[in-house]
Amino acid sequence: MSDPDRSTYVYVTYIRTTSEKLWSALTTPEFIKKYWFGMDVDCDFKAGSPWKLSFEDGRVADDGSILESDPPRRLVIRWQNQWKPDMKAEGEARCTMELEPLDGAVKLTVTHEMARPDSKFIAAVAGGWPKILSNLKSLVETGAIVIA
Repeated sequence: MSDPDRSTYVYVTYIRTTSEKLWSALTTPEFIKKYWFGMDVDCDFKAGSPWKLSFEDGRVADDGSILESDPPRRLVIRWQNQWKPDMKAEGEARCTMELEPLDGAVKLTVTHEMARPDSKFIAAVAGGWPKILSNLKSLVETGAIVIA
């Protein structure tokens, strides 16, 4: 059942790899840059650590902190947009990544949510996550991205 006071986006994909390798792909800044369109991530991915996503020119796109880190099963990020004033004004979102091993693959569930209805930010991530996660899947499975 959906909550009319929240905006939520959920994406599920299956990646032919191990949980440990997928966790590494999700938490290694040099690898993230390959599938996330050249974005830089500054974080050690430990609970309580700051998290920052920046454009190649150094402008901060999003920032926040790591709320939970349970390698290689669950990562929760407090996330706030910093480069679009209308989305920044919406406040903080929460992004949860859950990894579940399944016979030679890993089910990756990304849930991005915000405690406000009709969030522009959640609408924006609904357009971005499919491209990012398609690149992640392709890079992990084949060594190449699909969307440059």
